[in-house]
Amino acid sequence: MKLIIGNKAYSSWSMRGWLACKQSGLPFEEVTVPMFGEEWEQRREGNEFAASSGKVPMLWDGDTVVWDSLAIVDWLADKVGRDRFWPKDEGARGMARSMAAEMHSSFPNLRREMPVNVRKIFPPKELSEETISEIARILEIWAQARARYGGENPFLFGDFTAADIMYAPVCTRFVTWSVKLPPFAQAYVQAILSHSWMQDWIDAAQDEPWIIEKYEKAT
Repeated sequence: MKLIIGNKAYSSWSMRGWLACKQSGLPFEEVTVPMFGEEWEQRREGNEFAASSGKVPMLWDGDTVVWDSLAIVDWLADKVGRDRFWPKDEGARGMARSMAAEMHSSFPNLRREMPVNVRKIFPPKELSEETISEIARILEIWAQARARYGGENPFLFGDFTAADIMYAPVCTRFVTWSVKLPPFAQAYVQAILSHSWMQDWIDAAQDEPWIIEKYEKAT
């Protein structure tokens, strides 16, 4: 398998696709194409990117191409067993799928006002009411998952699942933008950022030579 991703410093969807590949336990080749650079534009026009119209992440599995992070999760879950990605309990699994889908389709203001940059920590800034409401919604569903299914383990449904994969970039956003969190959410964010795969991703981002100026400003 070959996974094509954007910059680790900035690409939230690439992070999700990469974590899904790590969760699968299957070997894969990782190809980083720097976003918005000359190589990015050239490769987006080629056949390699045609299926996704130039978006990352993209997973090539033999002659099959799968794009979009949630589709990559499902593809890999079909290959290695769905219990590797989703909770075994039926009620927990239903909630985890719903949370993953909500993350996939929602929170546009948070995405716009708090872009990912895992190399930076900015001082707190004034957020719009819409973004504050979206953060409150995220914390609400995190609290419900932790209370109902978290148990003694630190992740949303106890073990690390696709739901955690989908919310991992949100955790980095909260740190980057110095969002004040209640203790349970702060503990969850710390658990995500302490995961060995997240540490590997963040460490690799530090070594990237590429800089996108619009993501380097606390505005």
